[in-house]
Amino acid sequence: MRLVLALILFPLAATAQDRPVLDVLTYDSFTTEWGPGPQLKTLFEAECGCTLRFTAPGDAAAVLSRLKLEGARSTADVVLGLDTNLMADAKDSGLFVPLATIPDTDLPVDWTDDTFAPFDWGWFAFIHTTDITPPTSFEDLAASDLQVVIQDPRSSTPGLGLAMWIKAEYGPRAPEIWAALADNILTVTPGWSEAYGLFTEGEADMVLSYTTSPAYHILAEGDDTKAAAIFPAGHYLQVELAGKLAATDQPDLADRFLTFLLTPAAQEVIATTNWMYPARAVPLPEGFDRLPRPEKTIFLSPDDVRAQRDAAIAEWQAALSR
Repeated sequence: MRLVLALILFPLAATAQDRPVLDVLTYDSFTTEWGPGPQLKTLFEAECGCTLRFTAPGDAAAVLSRLKLEGARSTADVVLGLDTNLMADAKDSGLFVPLATIPDTDLPVDWTDDTFAPFDWGWFAFIHTTDITPPTSFEDLAASDLQVVIQDPRSSTPGLGLAMWIKAEYGPRAPEIWAALADNILTVTPGWSEAYGLFTEGEADMVLSYTTSPAYHILAEGDDTKAAAIFPAGHYLQVELAGKLAATDQPDLADRFLTFLLTPAAQEVIATTNWMYPARAVPLPEGFDRLPRPEKTIFLSPDDVRAQRDAAIAEWQAALSR
């Protein structure tokens, strides 16, 4: 009997070992049990005959820092979760190669880049509970007693997005705005997950997140007590990206995964697990139609971000170190 079992089991084990492995480097919340990672892994492995393996060392800016440190020695094949604020820096690294094709998308901005595939997008916003009167501008927030949690722009894409939002909206007045906001900032976290956790635990009045974040509470928890504060002057746009590494030993599989990310099946998963707008127009759950959409979008091109990012971070750092 043991011999029979061995003959049955050995070919199965050998088959599993022979499957190619695609390593994807991404941010931590993407791979949690409630994030998109587990469902995307199941869907992609069902069609690729491969093993999809995620590695998540932190928030997205930390992912790029790790990648630049490892250079061509990185074992990753694909990087997922960088955004347009990190795009120029990522391209300058020389670690990425062009896509097989530029994907068709339904973004609020035209997309012509040949190296990165957008997979979702959203507007940054401060999320609050509906029992408070939300601010309608950064000046209004600075004049209030509200306590907010934000993320570090050196390690987190939302944190960097906030720094670029204030820089884009106020230009030379950005240091003045940061100085006024300093006493409203309860704490700065390395990444989004820690900040949002402090907010949901009641430690702060507001948290920097996305206009779409209340959809999670509505659809997953049946809770409509969370809302996004809408600023009439506009909200900064984030577009999240995936790209193929030049050193990959699975170039065809990497291309296949990047194409898969923009299929309707994957896009619908991203909408209801990453709680962002999909990069392709797919049906959205009913709760999304209750979300406010800013009347004005603020967006800096990757080249403009490259030119202004260091100054924006220095202004944030100077205000909060006093």
